[in-house]
Amino acid sequence: MQTNWWQKEVFYQIYPASFKDANNDGVGDLQGIIQMLPKLKQLGITTIWLSPIYQSPMVDNGYDISDYQAIDPRFGSMADFDQLMAVSKQLGLKVILDLVINHTSDQHAWFQSAIKSSKSPYRDFYIIRRGRDGNPPNNWRSNFGKGSSWTLLPGSQDEYYHHVFSKQQPDLNWENPELRQRLYQMINWWLAKGVAGFRIDAITFIKKDQDFAAITPDGVDGLGKVKRKAENRPGIEKFLTELNDATFKPANAVTVGEASGVGYEQLGQFIGKKGYFSMIFDFHYADIDIASGSEWYRRINWTPTDLRHAIFKSQMAIQKVGWGANFFENHDQPRSINKYIQAPAYRNAIGAKALALLYFNLRGCPFIYQGQELGVTNVHRESISAFNDLSSHDNYDRAIEEGYSKEAALEFVNARSRDNARLPYPWDNSINHGFNSGAKPWIALDQQHTNVNWQSEQLDSNSAWHFYQAMIKLRQSSNLSHDLIEGDFQPLTSSCEQVIAYQRGHHVQVYVNLSEKQLNLTLPNGKLRLNNYEHYQKNTLKPYQAILFEVNSNE
Repeated sequence: MQTNWWQKEVFYQIYPASFKDANNDGVGDLQGIIQMLPKLKQLGITTIWLSPIYQSPMVDNGYDISDYQAIDPRFGSMADFDQLMAVSKQLGLKVILDLVINHTSDQHAWFQSAIKSSKSPYRDFYIIRRGRDGNPPNNWRSNFGKGSSWTLLPGSQDEYYHHVFSKQQPDLNWENPELRQRLYQMINWWLAKGVAGFRIDAITFIKKDQDFAAITPDGVDGLGKVKRKAENRPGIEKFLTELNDATFKPANAVTVGEASGVGYEQLGQFIGKKGYFSMIFDFHYADIDIASGSEWYRRINWTPTDLRHAIFKSQMAIQKVGWGANFFENHDQPRSINKYIQAPAYRNAIGAKALALLYFNLRGCPFIYQGQELGVTNVHRESISAFNDLSSHDNYDRAIEEGYSKEAALEFVNARSRDNARLPYPWDNSINHGFNSGAKPWIALDQQHTNVNWQSEQLDSNSAWHFYQAMIKLRQSSNLSHDLIEGDFQPLTSSCEQVIAYQRGHHVQVYVNLSEKQLNLTLPNGKLRLNNYEHYQKNTLKPYQAILFEVNSNE
């Protein structure tokens, strides 16, 4: 198999507002990231992914962009970005950016011009339609839970603009070739500045069914999910092919699509040899606990068997056609320990390391989200008013509309809120956990887990951080690197349903016990290379024990 440069990368996602606040104004910034780059190099990662740093009103934490070619002042300046690029290069680290091209902010100059006049040259950059009998053009519900995906144009009585997400995030009209060219110019401008590629946000929403027809309601509000008419719809292939040909392909850039709605039978189109992207995120096992990614109150009780089936199905489908992007956490997900470790007593370093071994060594590029390498957990809040996240408030309201109590709605949100991943990174035990030197952070700090921090984990050789460092080293620079990077994924059967086991290449076998029971089973006689416990007893897995064996190819 011919290996592309990006298949060897280990990605680390930074949520800039919450990483490190160098100027002590309460918001993380580019200078803070620059300060901490040597620590990331020490961990062993090779590419950093920056969540949005563009100019933004921050209605949706930077995913509402008002200027694609400016840095938001709260993060710094373009000079700071150029310095970050230079320091990263010196350290041998690559940088990819978040690319948000389904929509802009309603404060973007294009949209501001579009709403001022029907003759504006930017009017057709957005999706604007007349209403029907005093109502929106149809009954599509926005992805942010509550309400229509249409909002009246300011000053208009009967014209609406479309937004898959919040009303402050008007959708771009990809049917307009001029709009597409402007986006491609912007993307190539960033590539010329040296970025190695992009994580591409909500990209499967760029094509809407042009009939804009009403759909059968699926809730008590009389609305239907917008994704039924605006997610991975026929015709999107034209836009994605053109996007790739005009930008990513000539630059040999790495691209990671947030491509919801893509079935396994379509993977070849998206990540095959002539696919639109290098890889895409698969959310099937990330959302194993809920029936819908945008409806947190539709909970699902799952078992380790369910998770094993979901992971194996994903790995086998992706392996047939292309390359995977493996993750358990990101800025939109709760902390993985709370989601996947069902026994609270093991939501600690043992559990963190078990999950790490499980996902990190799958076939594909591993993605680590800031704090995941420390074993950071969720934070419980006592009131909906304590949440910053837009979708948390939407999901709370939707749950109550659907008949749940306020207490139940709050529990759904606590389990799933995006705020869980967005708390400031805990660097040490000092004020504000070392995030800054005392200013009130933009989002309330977690005061419950002060022992989980970067500094304390440096001093503990059994910490989650050291385990991640060892895993990265094993993947990147050991006699098992070929197996762990290029080796095929092969499911292994186990006599215990609580165990997830698989083989990579010819020489790696992974066994993970996802239960609080000690299990007796037949394990290989190979060399122990990684173990989340200090000791190993032959043919025994302790509760949540995870082991990576080096085996002979005939074992």
